[in-house]
Amino acid sequence: MTQERIAAVRRFNRFYTRVVGALDEGHLQSRFALAEVRLLFEIAHRDGPTATELIADLALDAGYVSRLLRELARRRLVKSTRSAADGRERHLSLTAKGSATVIDLESRAGADVARLIQPLDDIAQARLVGAMDAIRSLLAPASPASAVVRAPSPGFVLRGLQPGDLGWVVQAHGELYTREYGWDDQFEALVAKIVAGFIETFDASRERCWIAERDSVRVGSVFLMRHPERDGVAKLRLLLVDPAARGLGIGQRLVRECTDFARASGYHTITLWTNDVLASARRIYQAEGYRLVNEEPHHSFGHDLKGQTWELALVEN
Repeated sequence: MTQERIAAVRRFNRFYTRVVGALDEGHLQSRFALAEVRLLFEIAHRDGPTATELIADLALDAGYVSRLLRELARRRLVKSTRSAADGRERHLSLTAKGSATVIDLESRAGADVARLIQPLDDIAQARLVGAMDAIRSLLAPASPASAVVRAPSPGFVLRGLQPGDLGWVVQAHGELYTREYGWDDQFEALVAKIVAGFIETFDASRERCWIAERDSVRVGSVFLMRHPERDGVAKLRLLLVDPAARGLGIGQRLVRECTDFARASGYHTITLWTNDVLASARRIYQAEGYRLVNEEPHHSFGHDLKGQTWELALVEN
């Protein structure tokens, strides 16, 4: 861990706490401090939590939480009832006044966020949400409050091309392969060439692109194209899954969509070219039934690599 990275995280923390008003005397232009608002939200969105649970999940000092809860009870916002299972525990809930207060605070919070992101266009808003999801995904496992981190939806959807998708595919490939494998800009240039060729000779009846989205943010892609020299053969190209969305089965689903579409379109074989360093993608191909048919060393993208050709037979011999 470098001092530069530590300093960068601290700069971001100072910036973000200022943007969201975390240090304001009255959070959300209300009479409540941030910690009080957080406790009210947690009680509102849980089923009778105990003070012990809130202390553990929020990683706050027990005495501090007890004082905050006493103050919220004094204001007749929170009430407690003795646990039927353990008489030593008391379950917390909101009073009618507390529920109305949370509704007002939720409305204020939503309005604040709307004002914050309103100047951004749709693409910028999607990038912002995606970056926040990535931060949450990366830091949640190490966070002492990870039990209450509300992760993005575990689901995802696949869709066809929309404006801006092709540019995203090129950018995402360039950024990811530089970051994870150190490949130079020649790889991004290759991706741009493949994408341009797809559009220039596009045949809607036999070619397709799928974009994976999670919480309305692009997280994956794959293309199925006609082989330019082999009749009845399709090429699977540009499979990508964003690191923040791995482990959800997106790669497997994208590859399966290619298989199903190719079979329905009358292809007898799908072929793909990859490199042996891309182990995760290779496991997906093998699970789908692809077989390695050729290997050849080459020097590309600033590295010595071993190219591999894999094929999937769609028709029984």
